[in-house]
Amino acid sequence: MNEGRFPKLILFLTLLFLVGPFLVVFIAAFGAEPTLKFPPSGFSTQWFTKVFGVESFRTSFVTSLLLGLTATLLALGLGVPVAYALTRFRLPGAALIQTVLTSPALVPGLVVGLALLQYFVNVGGPVYTSLLVAHTALLIPYVVRVVTTSLMNLRPEIEEAAISLGASRLTAFRRVILPNIRGGVAAAAVLAFITSFDQVAVSLFLTGPGVSTLPISMLTFMEYNYDPTIAALSTLLIVFSIAFVLIFERLLGLSRYM
Repeated sequence: MNEGRFPKLILFLTLLFLVGPFLVVFIAAFGAEPTLKFPPSGFSTQWFTKVFGVESFRTSFVTSLLLGLTATLLALGLGVPVAYALTRFRLPGAALIQTVLTSPALVPGLVVGLALLQYFVNVGGPVYTSLLVAHTALLIPYVVRVVTTSLMNLRPEIEEAAISLGASRLTAFRRVILPNIRGGVAAAAVLAFITSFDQVAVSLFLTGPGVSTLPISMLTFMEYNYDPTIAALSTLLIVFSIAFVLIFERLLGLSRYM
């Protein structure tokens, strides 16, 4: 009996370590005090109402939403063909290509943000375009990795059978490969969107006047305000993220690909 308690204790402490900060934020969001405090001495939902009254939160949420959706679509459009090429063809320097594709996810975000800032300063262009290009570059490694796993689990004989029956490689990819890896593509899309929506390090360098993502707006808000509004917004984002993932998990079974 005692031998079984130790693993359970470790499991409980690990879960407490992971979930504890979210519980603190959740409870603090309902505080009645004008300053962020845990545990709160009163109960109030006024801070959730204030979240929707802050204009910077509304505009930056729309920016993050559109940026995340657009960058995800672009990353899928680029990453899916790359994953297909890496798994179905013997490319010279395939290992180097995979290393280059993985590098944006391995290099610290601050380094990537500084490098992209220097690049876009020299090239020029609108702030939103810079953010879109940067987010797309960051998402491609995740798309390639997830879709590559799905393609490796798909027997190549299925595609070869379609080609032997007269289908072109493009037709076989469109009508045979894609329907069989749609779960992996959906998993890559969910992972890419959440990564873009929550991106801080790179966005911190590339945001500019009139264009800001929601995480950057939250950081700016905290510089001048220390009330439970930021905890209320964080709670809403946690609920949004969990619901988003659970819906797709229920529909497509994303845990098989992630």
